[in-house]
Amino acid sequence: MSDFARSANTQSHGSPLLRGVVFIHACPRALMSHVEWALTNLLGPGVRLEWSAQPVLSGTHRADVGYKAPPGTAGRIASELRAFPGLRFEVTQEPNGAIEGERYACTPSLGIFRAAMGPHGDVVVNEERLRGALARAESGADLTAEINNLLGAAWDAELETFRYAGEGASVRWMHEVG
Repeated sequence: MSDFARSANTQSHGSPLLRGVVFIHACPRALMSHVEWALTNLLGPGVRLEWSAQPVLSGTHRADVGYKAPPGTAGRIASELRAFPGLRFEVTQEPNGAIEGERYACTPSLGIFRAAMGPHGDVVVNEERLRGALARAESGADLTAEINNLLGAAWDAELETFRYAGEGASVRWMHEVG
């Protein structure tokens, strides 16, 4: 067994490995090696991103990679990638039994968004967040805007063009990392 496989099995012992995907929608060329290095540090030495030009934003590139890692990895990835200026990305981690999934989206203009994710990939909004939106609406806020904020609508609107440009691109899966 390789050191990499032994390390992955040891780290995953006792906690399930969850599948996830990192979508780098737009990365300035100067940051590409830094992003790849950050992902390698978090997911293991097998990470190799296949970059392609992002036609939506000149001078940027896109890539994606699937992974299988312990719960919380999506948050660590999003936190690390958030530090890179000009980067547009999404990170997901699928739910598994009692462990909820996660979705992170980040754009330079909006910052980072986090949502719980249900088994079918939909955003899950808990009761307390809904009660907060209703309370703000009772105080004069627009309920539609509050709900859209809970769902990450602004991030989806900004990233949709970048997602479409990458449609049909293959996702490479990294197994047993973490």
